Amino acid sequence: MSRFRPQLAPTLFTIPVVLVCIALGMWQLQRLDWKRALIAQREAAVVAEPVAPPRSLAEASALEFHPVIADGVLLNDKELYFNATGPRGGAGFHVLTPLRETAGRLVFVNRGFVPTNLRDPASRAAGEPSGTVHIRGLLRLPRAEKSSWFIPDNRPDLNYWFWIDLPAMATADHLDPANLAPFYIDADATPNPGGWPQGGTTPLALPNNHLQYAITWFSLAAAALVIYAVYHWRGRDWR
Repeated sequence: MSRFRPQLAPTLFTIPVVLVCIALGMWQLQRLDWKRALIAQREAAVVAEPVAPPRSLAEASALEFHPVIADGVLLNDKELYFNATGPRGGAGFHVLTPLRETAGRLVFVNRGFVPTNLRDPASRAAGEPSGTVHIRGLLRLPRAEKSSWFIPDNRPDLNYWFWIDLPAMATADHLDPANLAPFYIDADATPNPGGWPQGGTTPLALPNNHLQYAITWFSLAAAALVIYAVYHWRGRDWR
């Protein structure tokens, strides 16, 4: 008759493998709950009623992706260009322009996307408003540093930016960093005169693959147990 005959070495190998896979699967389920809450929080923020721009970083931290409305004068001669891909593909830039609020504080505004051939403001002069403007968009918090090692370093000398660094941007524009808001605004899709820049570029979707990851880890644990069982099952001696 066939019977199950466990061996020490395979057992000592399989048990920790199974436990680690189960632990990683449980961790991914926890991450799933966290990501779902984050998605719900962002979805609620973007449809909230717009508010005035906050006055401090502490206030701004509770308002990320929340609509804000700011009035002021755009300093069009101090545009910065953030490397970007257009909504339909194609290389170009996001135009970041300092907005001088009525009270004097400066807030960088991502006015939207322009293709490479429209980087020069003279090629889209209609979209360079003078006087007081009304900006509506989503509040964004910059990262303290690059999010990944493969993102190139910013090139202030060429006015090429690959990640948002507000103090460095203020310095490149010869602005006082002490008078700069600790956040920036992604302008909404309200059309600009002449059609450029095109606002509404904020990426809102959050990847959520944690359930698939959890299933993968649990499947690996089950596979390890099946292999262990098959390996140790001894059938009839056919010799």
